[in-house]
Amino acid sequence: MIYMLEDDDNIRNFVLYALTNSGFEAEGFSHPSDFWEILEKKIPSLLLLDVMLPDEDGLQILENLRKRPDTRNMPIIMLTAKATEYDKVIALDKGADDYIAKPFGTMELISRVRALLRRVESPKNLEEYICDDLYVCPSKHIIRAGGKDVLLTLKEFEILLLLMKNRGRVYTRDELLSEVWGYTFDSESRTVDVHIRTLRAKLGECGRYIETVRGIGYRFMGSEEIK
Repeated sequence: MIYMLEDDDNIRNFVLYALTNSGFEAEGFSHPSDFWEILEKKIPSLLLLDVMLPDEDGLQILENLRKRPDTRNMPIIMLTAKATEYDKVIALDKGADDYIAKPFGTMELISRVRALLRRVESPKNLEEYICDDLYVCPSKHIIRAGGKDVLLTLKEFEILLLLMKNRGRVYTRDELLSEVWGYTFDSESRTVDVHIRTLRAKLGECGRYIETVRGIGYRFMGSEEIK
């Protein structure tokens, strides 16, 4: 089940129609209060969340969802008219897994929904990855940096895991988009940079292990140990 919280009736009905025609179960809400009420009965597989909503800001809803144990890892895609890089950084930093600016194409939206759900449903790796004071356990979705637990979005987690598993290899932005998001859009290569920036910030001193290779992309460097 996919939930959509969007107060614009035309956009909400259009997206719900596109989702159901693509084989998804979907339900929409125009007010945050209705969404919170149904959330107590059933947690969705994915949430499409608007930012500018009546009564409660979408970013605050996002932040509150990430604080709850039952929705902490729930996939969330922001759908909003706020399209500046600053707006994206704020949303990603608060825990969004993806960010789609309005207006958007139906095919792109469905592609991103499918890609995100594939990542969530794929089998977890049972290995543990250790680099000095950075620890990652994919099967338990545990990330510790400097002895402290770190909360990452799904995309940040997948970028970190991909880079750690392939230590020393340089990934271009297009390769990261393909591997992590499951699609390639030239205009969205900036999305990778935003995720890397927020990932480094959340890792603190351990963020230095993710190196920028100027003009190419990114790589993970450090004395990695795999168990």
